[in-house]
Amino acid sequence: MNGAPALLTDLYQLTMAQAYFELGMQERAVFELFVRRLPESRSFLLAAGLEQALEYAASLRFSAEDAAFLAQTGLFHPDFLDHLRSVRFSGSVHALLEGTPFFASEPIVRVTAPILEAQLLESRLLNIVHFQSTIASKAARCVIAAQGRRLSDFGMRRAHEADAALFAARAAYLAGFDATATVEAGRRFGIPLSGTLAHSFIEAHDTEQQAFRDFALSSPQPTTLLIDTYDSARGLERAMALARELKMRGAAHGIRAVRIDSGELAGQARAARATLDANGCHDIRIVLSGNLDEHVIDGLVRSGVPVDAFGVGTALGVSADAPSLDMVYKLQQYAGKPRRKRSAGKATWPGIKQVFRERGAAGEYRGDHIVLEDERAAGEPLLIEVMRSGRRLGGASLAASREHARAEMQSLPAQLRELGRAAAYPVEISVALRGLARDLDAID
Repeated sequence: MNGAPALLTDLYQLTMAQAYFELGMQERAVFELFVRRLPESRSFLLAAGLEQALEYAASLRFSAEDAAFLAQTGLFHPDFLDHLRSVRFSGSVHALLEGTPFFASEPIVRVTAPILEAQLLESRLLNIVHFQSTIASKAARCVIAAQGRRLSDFGMRRAHEADAALFAARAAYLAGFDATATVEAGRRFGIPLSGTLAHSFIEAHDTEQQAFRDFALSSPQPTTLLIDTYDSARGLERAMALARELKMRGAAHGIRAVRIDSGELAGQARAARATLDANGCHDIRIVLSGNLDEHVIDGLVRSGVPVDAFGVGTALGVSADAPSLDMVYKLQQYAGKPRRKRSAGKATWPGIKQVFRERGAAGEYRGDHIVLEDERAAGEPLLIEVMRSGRRLGGASLAASREHARAEMQSLPAQLRELGRAAAYPVEISVALRGLARDLDAID
């Protein structure tokens, strides 16, 4: 959340900060946040969460209450806690624009600052960027599967608490979803709201017909009726009867759509569309929900099921098939010298880096190049400066980031848009970068 407490961090960030302070280690450090490898089910990931990450960096403060709590732990010296009260982030940040697809080993965020400040950002930056990028990447796959049909986020109730629900809604909208059922996400981020009624409303009435009528008349706008509480075919007949009744009365209320949330969705949707059309209800749309993910949506769309919109819940809100990314935040340079982790299976590419993306004549991605900062490569540089001297530089609205994501996803090679087996994308490590790694490895 905005204004997250400074103590929402890992303990070792603070114990390291104390050691840096007492050792007088004040030189500038460069950390890069990246994903070591993509999940087996992903051909690309979508960058998200930069807005909240920058808000956190800009607002980092340790209060008197924070210092008092840390003093009680017995782990920190008074002079360090006094210093901590004055800490502000004074560095720079380079990052991929939100909504940019990225691949393994490519820096998403680069932080340059005195090492104590840069270290203190690690846990929360990972927390923010990891979660939103995970959800945005899942949502992007649903957008691909839906092929232009409307998508609504219904995932709040099974999200991992309030912050997760809010930022999942944001990440999904960034990736191309059209609406969310989470009201606070609508207020906070300006995301259009979408919702209807639950089965409980219908069950609370003596008859389904009366429930439909009461609900429609209580709404100042045309509404969507949930027709599968008892039997979707009978529910549809009652919804159509109400639609005709309201139309004859000239009521401002009306029936915009019917929603089916259970059972064999494809067959029910086909039957519903045929019945609606046969009765002249061509303008009533069909919404499907209930245990949907990109694979189910893809199957429905490819088989020609007549559906206008999908509501996606649990699978989206927790990114069920790939709930985590191997995302890390690693030191790449300190005091002007490149640094490299050499652990087996976790080695890093050292030094300050840039990513260049090469495109074809129609703008389609052809390949990426990870190079040292002072190198040039074919294509456009992706990491741009978004914060300098602790101050943000401009910034994109959520609407602008959403449009950027839409355009960039259309530029993905066709094989990366396939939802089955993950496809490879060429990411080249420069000769100079490989040479630097070898030179560091030669040092005992």
